[in-house]
Amino acid sequence: MTSVSSARVLDHPARDEIRLESVLHALSDPMRMRVVRELATTDDELSCSYFELPVTKSTTTHHFRVLRESGVIQQIYRGTAKLNCLRRDDLEALFPGLLDSVLAAAEGQDARLT
Repeated sequence: MTSVSSARVLDHPARDEIRLESVLHALSDPMRMRVVRELATTDDELSCSYFELPVTKSTTTHHFRVLRESGVIQQIYRGTAKLNCLRRDDLEALFPGLLDSVLAAAEGQDARLT
């Protein structure tokens, strides 16, 4: 007998559905890059509330949705917390070196502008 799961599941693109232009669009926003850069520093899943973005809650939700729908991050519910992690393996398989290049460029830009 199978039981009906009440767990909330979020839609994510399959690896072969991830498009370069969607990934680049997601990474083009400074708030989304801030999230990606933070996720890139850890192998842990981080909750949405971990990130302190200087925008409203609804705008933060929008940024996470763009990152998820583009295939940059994976979001899962654990209890009431929505946890986030980078889809590093998928991105590397599809676009070798892209994520590391973008992260390095963002660090270089920070160094140049500060």
